Amino acid sequence: MQERAAFGTIAMAAYNPDPELFARQLRSIAAQTHTDFECLISADGSPDRVAESVALAVPGDDRFTVIGFDDRCGFYGNFERVVAASDPRASWIALSDQDDYWYPNKLETLLPHLENHSLVSGQARVVEYPSGRVITPNTERMDLSAAHFTLTNQFTGGICVMRRDLIDIALPFPRLATPSEVHDHWLAVCASAASGTVVTQDVVQDYVQHGGNAIGEMLSESSAVNPASSWATVRSIADRYEGGHGPAAVARAVFKVSVGWRQLMVETLARRVPPSADVELLLELYGRKRGFAHTFAFIRDARKRGLVAGRSVVEYLGGWVAGWFVRGRSIAVPASTNAP
Repeated sequence: MQERAAFGTIAMAAYNPDPELFARQLRSIAAQTHTDFECLISADGSPDRVAESVALAVPGDDRFTVIGFDDRCGFYGNFERVVAASDPRASWIALSDQDDYWYPNKLETLLPHLENHSLVSGQARVVEYPSGRVITPNTERMDLSAAHFTLTNQFTGGICVMRRDLIDIALPFPRLATPSEVHDHWLAVCASAASGTVVTQDVVQDYVQHGGNAIGEMLSESSAVNPASSWATVRSIADRYEGGHGPAAVARAVFKVSVGWRQLMVETLARRVPPSADVELLLELYGRKRGFAHTFAFIRDARKRGLVAGRSVVEYLGGWVAGWFVRGRSIAVPASTNAP
């Protein structure tokens, strides 16, 4: 483990960061008890301003480098850029948000798990900013099989560390115009086909919630779905990604958010890794040849056992119905390229 845990890359995606939170996060990274790393910060627009903030927060620390881009690509594309730019000598990559707070022993705690797994996640304390109120002391991520976390994502990128060789499978990231398109879910699915994933019970950081979060912590996944709120959200997604909120546009959006994104992930993965029983199961459950009876039975059993969130079940089955509505007319999951 000594060799694997040596040098690594902390890959941070930054966009218009709050100066106070950004500086605090950078200092918490600088204070890690595991010190052998580079911190690569990809600025998604305004790179000079981000570089100035870094110089003020961690002056003279040459482990921190900004690779800025004036063109914006969003948080998903920005994480793809910074992961791709990681030092090839690194044996691990830790993903980082710009506004959290790492506890000093985070890397020291998580890195040993990469001896036997391709990706490891800890837990986080969820804290409101600027009040400092603790929303929940533990994110309570669960250590599930790939078949289960493909449905209910258990991984938040900023709490994860992965082996660097995982990016050989993951790059380029698959693309689908939907808010479900998130890097941590995709990386975890990739890890499931390598040496697997593990979720520990160690609380290793604060996950900070504020008005500028790209994706906030979902604290009520198992609560009842509010029909009025859900409909407003679906209309908004359809307007943004499908150019309107007519019946067909709404159906396409609902399909892509749930069924389409998972179909794209597992079919992209199957093109990039050798055949295996685990990948075959993912294709049977979530690929384009999935059978409703088989997938429904799996999801129903998982829900009874408390392994997947009720909200995820409702969204996925709703997406399946939406797919029936538009199938053969306007729904299409784009083909994905093989990894380089």
